[in-house]
Order: sequence, then structure tokens, then C-alpha cells
Amino acid sequence: MTETTTAATETKTWPHHELGKRLSNWGRWGDDDEIGTLNLVTPAKRVQAAGLVRTGKIFDLGMAFDSKGPQDGGFRINPVHTMTFMPMDTLGVPDTMISADDMVTMGLQCATQWDSLAHVGYDGRFYNDVPSTAVSTSRGATRNSFDRTVERLISRGVLLDIARFKGVDRLPDSYEITSADLSAAEERQGVRVESGDILLVRTGEYQYFLEGDNKRFSGNEAGAGLDSLEFLHERDVAAVAFDNWAFEAWPSPVPGGIIPVHQVAIRDMGLTVGEMFDFEELAADCEDDGVWEFLFSGVGLKITGAVGSPVTPMAVK
Repeated sequence: MTETTTAATETKTWPHHELGKRLSNWGRWGDDDEIGTLNLVTPAKRVQAAGLVRTGKIFDLGMAFDSKGPQDGGFRINPVHTMTFMPMDTLGVPDTMISADDMVTMGLQCATQWDSLAHVGYDGRFYNDVPSTAVSTSRGATRNSFDRTVERLISRGVLLDIARFKGVDRLPDSYEITSADLSAAEERQGVRVESGDILLVRTGEYQYFLEGDNKRFSGNEAGAGLDSLEFLHERDVAAVAFDNWAFEAWPSPVPGGIIPVHQVAIRDMGLTVGEMFDFEELAADCEDDGVWEFLFSGVGLKITGAVGSPVTPMAVK
């Protein structure tokens, strides 16, 4: 980061903001666009993805939405499931019908989830020059809301297993995945990421959650580095999902920077970002049969004004 100081003001030039200018997709799909790189998921892309199904084997890539989730209550809470109507409430119905009903209270980003293009920005702007005032407490996100994206989150999925490429179960703390890592994993696996794909990246971090170590899972982590965005931009990736809690390496390697990879990916590139996906079973199967591409379905909830969404994603091989 370079700094220029005047008598009246101090101006900072942030390296990720400079990168964002170069990788920006603002205006690429029109001034009114609200879905960014998901425009790359075309009908032809979905036909291609459907053709990848050979065995019908399904892999559930999501967390359960329950009280055993990764949240500690400090920032977000785990889902609270409540029964609102019980079978005993129907006692005495003439034809002996019984019924039950329930509800869930939870944050939309408390477990496996997508970030919408209204989730992160900087300099008072979200993706495609949308002002911060487009998000309000009364209406939520009036622009770049997640509900605009749901029909686009079915595409060809590709898993790149960076942990296996590095020969480890899980990457070291705060390791920054680079474009070179992603390219090398492609070469090792014999697969290529193409325009309109939804890219899944395994760090191995999810194993901490499976082991019940939520504190470790929510701590320092390997993840995407700023350099990896060059790969995602060059390949025209439609969306990206990681198996860690924050997508990018944590803590930030940019002094004073707060989630800089999010800022560029979401605000500048218009890239939908997923977090806390479970790739363990899928990665083992891909390693076993050598097939790293599949039909991916990651449709979230169509909640008006949402800046994120829970999801139960699936891979079908």
C-alpha cells in the first residue's frame, strides 16, 4: 500500500482496489446488470453440464442447518428450529387427521451459503456502480439482491483440489492460493476450467468442522489470495465456492485491509462467492475415478432483498 499525504487529507492507494480496476466487469453486461459473472451461465452451458451425468451418483456439498453449525453467536447464530404446531394440537379432529408445522430463525449466511453482489463493496459502491444506499434496513438490497441469481446457479462444476495437489490433507494456516496453484491443479487432474463454470476449490479446511473443532474451523485459514482472481477473471468463472468459512486466506495479508479478495471478487468482478461447502466425499470420489467435472446445482433461496443465501448444493456425476 502506498500513501500520499497532503496538508488537509491523507489518501491511501490500496493494492486490491488497483487490482479491482483492472479486473472490473462493470458495464460488461449493461449498466442495469445485477448478476455479474452469472451471465456466463447460458442455456448451452446448462445443456453441457447435464451431459456430464453418467452414473447418477449424487454428492451433498452442504452443512446441515441446525444447532451444531459453525457459529458461536458472536457475529452470527446457528439456526434455531422451533415447532409451532404439534400433532397433539389436532386431537379431536373427526377424521383423526394429525399435523405438525415448524419454523427456523437463522442468518442467511450462517452455514453453507452464497454471498450476493450486495454483500461487500468499498468506496460507497457495490457491483456495477450501485450505491451503498441501495441497501436499507426496511427494504434490504434493492439492487444486486441474491434473488436475481437463483436460475443461474446450475452449471458445469469443476473441483480443483489444492490440498491434494500440495500433497497434504489440508493447507497450512493462512496459505494464499494463487493462479499458479489453480493452473497446476488443473494439469495434475487433467481438467480445464472454462467460461461459465462454477469452480469449487478444496483447501481441506472443512475437515476441522467435521472433527467438531468449530473454533479452529472459524480461525486462521488457507484460502483465495488476490493473485487467484487473475485466473478466475481470465477463465470467465461464473461463480466460485470454497470449503472454508471466509473464502479468502485469513487474516488478510494486506496491512489494514479487510477481506480484500471479497472486495475485488464481488464488488469489481461481480463474482458470486460461496463458503463453507463440503468437498470431502466428492474430492475422494474424483480422485478415485479421475473425473473432476460434473453437473453442479447450487440454487439458493429466492428471498427478496437478500445479501446472501443458505444453500444445499449438489454435484451429480
